[in-house]
Amino acid sequence: MPDALHPTAAPRAGIGAFADVLRRPGVGAVTAIGMAARIPATAVGVTLTLHTVMTLGHGFAAAGLVAAAVPTGMAIGGPLLGSVIDRYGLRPVLLLTMTAGVAFWSVAPLLGYAGLLLTAFVAGVLTLPVFSLVRQVIAAIVPAGHRRPAFALDSMSVEISYMTGPAIGSLLTLWLGSAVTMRVIGAGFVLAGLALWWRDPPVRSDGRSPGAERRPPVRSWLTRPLLGALLTVTAAVLAIMGTEFAFIAALTEADQVWAIAIVNAVWCLASLVGGFVYGAARRTLPLPLLLAVLGVATLPAALAWSWWSLLFLLIPAGLVTAPTLAAGSDAIGGLAPDRVRGLVTGLQGSATTIGIAIAGPLAGFLVDVASPAVAIVVCGSVATVLAGIAAVLMREGRAAPDGRPGVAQAGA
Repeated sequence: MPDALHPTAAPRAGIGAFADVLRRPGVGAVTAIGMAARIPATAVGVTLTLHTVMTLGHGFAAAGLVAAAVPTGMAIGGPLLGSVIDRYGLRPVLLLTMTAGVAFWSVAPLLGYAGLLLTAFVAGVLTLPVFSLVRQVIAAIVPAGHRRPAFALDSMSVEISYMTGPAIGSLLTLWLGSAVTMRVIGAGFVLAGLALWWRDPPVRSDGRSPGAERRPPVRSWLTRPLLGALLTVTAAVLAIMGTEFAFIAALTEADQVWAIAIVNAVWCLASLVGGFVYGAARRTLPLPLLLAVLGVATLPAALAWSWWSLLFLLIPAGLVTAPTLAAGSDAIGGLAPDRVRGLVTGLQGSATTIGIAIAGPLAGFLVDVASPAVAIVVCGSVATVLAGIAAVLMREGRAAPDGRPGVAQAGA
């Protein structure tokens, strides 16, 4: 029987697929470090929101601007830092982001509103792009035919981070105050950077050092299939975050704020189950079709009449959430040439942030002028329509086993 670690060995199904991936040198370590690093990253929004409202005394609209400043900066900084990784390697970026993180999270509790808003944006630009970096490392150390369970594990770890990070941020803020919590978040980023510095995982699959070759022209790698895969990421995040905003609004209006954590936890658990099934399966649906299923599966939540009905109606969408995001990472990882892998995974991070940036205002507007149910229907429908556009774009081809653009059916 061929060695499961060999790049040409056929991937196994079931739990064996995850076992084979975790046996590969570096996968377990980077997954664990990535999950730990994402916990402070997911606590940023709620902590800055509570600091602006509770400590600085501003309203939630002002708090929303501060909370959005960091991911907006990350959308710009992700591709830029990815390009630096491509050219100079990982450690210079770690040194830059750790230095910037220490400076911001040490000073931020002392700033007024205007200073916090400005520096939060700059800090976002210089924040370690941990989400895209983990995906870049996975694409570098796992052969193309074995990446699906690896990216499924990554998506499942993201769900765990989102289940714990905001809760930790809010509880620490209530118990210890926002100033202490902000410095704890900064320490978390630094510890993650030091762990990555110690491991120094590879960022290229060909074993060559970064910057060893000239970067290929943009038109050679920014292809229609890659644009289609990036579009699916934005559309999936729009459906997910728009739905989250809408059901939070619905439960708040119904004086059932206490149920938000319960509904969100069950939703995330359903996503974990879906991610496991996706990673263990021998074959799966094409990426655009997964996105379309996610969009359609979101729609029943609009029919909820109570918190417990919402909980059950969100389960189908939850089951498709992690598979869709993992399939997007797999497709983008396969379409990204080694020499620009950091830039492309940075663009994936930007695509995610764009989805978040669209979802909040769109869902908020629809909640105000219509209802949370209408917001859910619109966000799910938009994702379904964009799945059709992505399918047309991705029909041109997909990645060959060596990561170069090839020609095949989209997502086959």
